[in-house]
Amino acid sequence: MSANKAELPVLRIALLGAGVVGSEVARLLKDNEEDFAARVGAKFELVGVAVRDAKKDRAGIPANLITTDAEKLLDDNIDVVIELMGGIEPAKYLILRALKNGSSIVTANKALLAKYGAEIFAAAEANDADVYYEAAVAGAIPLLRPLRESLVGDKVRRILGIVNGTTNFILTKMDEEGSDYTEVLKEAQALGYAETDPTADVEGHDAAAKAAILASLAFHTRVTIDDVYCEGISKVTAADIKAAKDMGFVVKLLAVAELSDDEKGVVVRVHPAMVPKSHPLASVRLSFNAVFVEADAAGQVMFYGRGAGGAPTASAVLGDLVAVSRNKVSGRRGPGESVYAELAPLPISAAKTRYSINLKVADQPGVLATIANTFAKHDVSIQVVRQDGHGDAAFLLVRTHLATDKALSQTLAELKSLSAVSEVVGVMRVEGSAN
Repeated sequence: MSANKAELPVLRIALLGAGVVGSEVARLLKDNEEDFAARVGAKFELVGVAVRDAKKDRAGIPANLITTDAEKLLDDNIDVVIELMGGIEPAKYLILRALKNGSSIVTANKALLAKYGAEIFAAAEANDADVYYEAAVAGAIPLLRPLRESLVGDKVRRILGIVNGTTNFILTKMDEEGSDYTEVLKEAQALGYAETDPTADVEGHDAAAKAAILASLAFHTRVTIDDVYCEGISKVTAADIKAAKDMGFVVKLLAVAELSDDEKGVVVRVHPAMVPKSHPLASVRLSFNAVFVEADAAGQVMFYGRGAGGAPTASAVLGDLVAVSRNKVSGRRGPGESVYAELAPLPISAAKTRYSINLKVADQPGVLATIANTFAKHDVSIQVVRQDGHGDAAFLLVRTHLATDKALSQTLAELKSLSAVSEVVGVMRVEGSAN
C-alpha cells in the first residue's frame, strides 16, 4: 500500500534565476507537483526564487516567493538549490555557499563547471551533497547521465558533437540557401536563435565549455575550458560551404574529444569541419543538437534532440531534481567527479584528422608534382586532388588522409613559400570520414 501524501516528507527547493528556463521550471513544479511526489517519495516545496530585479513581472511565480536576497534564501534550510543564473559570479559564490550548508545542487551552468568544476565537486564531496548538471550540455537530450552511468563500464574513444544550436542554424541556412554568414546571422538574431552579442556562440566559446564537460565525463579526467582549442564560424564563407557541398560534404561546428593513440592524453577541440553527407551528424539541421559517441563495446551511439530553449532545458533540470531528491530521500549521494585517469590534456598540434585545402596555383606543368612532394615531405598523405579553373583562376582542392595538426601546419607554411602557389585560399578539417 502506498503512503498517504500527507505522510510524505517535504523537500525545500530554492531557485536562483527566473529567466526563460527558471520560469518554466517554476511552472512545471507547480503543474506536476503530485506526479513529482509520487516519483520521488517526497513533496517539493518551492520556498523562494532569487532574482536580480524584483520589480520585473514573473508570470506564474507568486510574488511572495520572489527575493533579491539570495544568501538569506540559501541559509533557510534548503534541501536542493536549482541554479539557473548563468555566468561565473555570483553563481559560483552562491553554489559554494549552498554546498557548505549541505544543499544539493542542480545547475545548467556550463561556463562555471568548465572553469571551476574541480572546486565545486570538491565542495560537494566535503559536504556530502550532490551536483547534477544534465542541462549544462545539449538541453533536453539525455547525454551526461548515459556517459556517467550507462557507458561507465565501457571505454569511450571519441566524441563528435554538434552542441550549439545557434551555429548549427547559421551553417544549415548557409548550406541550404547559399546565403553568406552575415546575412544568416541577422536572421538568426531576428528569430531569437542568436543573442544581440553572439560572440559566445559564433566564436565557439559555448561549445568549448560543453566539450570540456563531455571530455571530463567520457575520459574520467579533469578537462577545463582552458584545455580546449577553440575556433568559431565567423570566418566560414559561402564559398567554403559551396566547395564542401560540391564534394559531398556539409560544414558543421563540431566539438571533438578523443583519446591519443597511446591512451595517455586527450585532445579536445572545437572548430568548423566538413562532414560527409553519409554521416549521421550531417543530417542534423537548424537548432538541433546531436552527439556521436564511439566506444569499444557499445560501438557508435548517437544522442539527438533539441539542445536549448525554455521547455527542453527545464526538462533536463527537473530530471536532475528528481534524481537528486531521490538521493536525499534514501540518504545517499549520486556519482561524484571521476578523474582517476588523470590523462594529459594535449594541444591541438597533437590532434589527428583529415584536411581539405584549397590552393590558388599557377596553371603550368609540374605544379601538381611540386605540391605533392611538399605534402609527402611532411608525411601528409594525399587522398583526393581536384583541379578547378584554368590560367589565372586555377585552383587545386586537396583532401588528405589522417595527419597531425602539426604536420599540416608545417606543410601549409612551405606551400605558402612556393612560387607555384599564389594563395592558400582555405583550410578546413574533415571529420567522420573513413580512412
